[in-house]
Amino acid sequence: MPRPGTLIPKEPVMRIMQKAGAKRISLEAAEELVNLLTAQALEIGARAAQIAVHAGRKTVQAGDVKLAAKV
Repeated sequence: MPRPGTLIPKEPVMRIMQKAGAKRISLEAAEELVNLLTAQALEIGARAAQIAVHAGRKTVQAGDVKLAAKV
């Protein structure tokens, strides 16, 4: 379960890192990646929301997220 203040739990991030080839991962490394992923997700989410509003919609769609991630 994520600790208060975090949106992404460390355990799944550690599994992703292992799938990417890491043999061992320190908690600090996992926390740093969680922080970076959270910041990136918040930026993309905000841009996607702006794109939806610009298109006259309240609902963010997959295309909005894809476009926001390209910017």
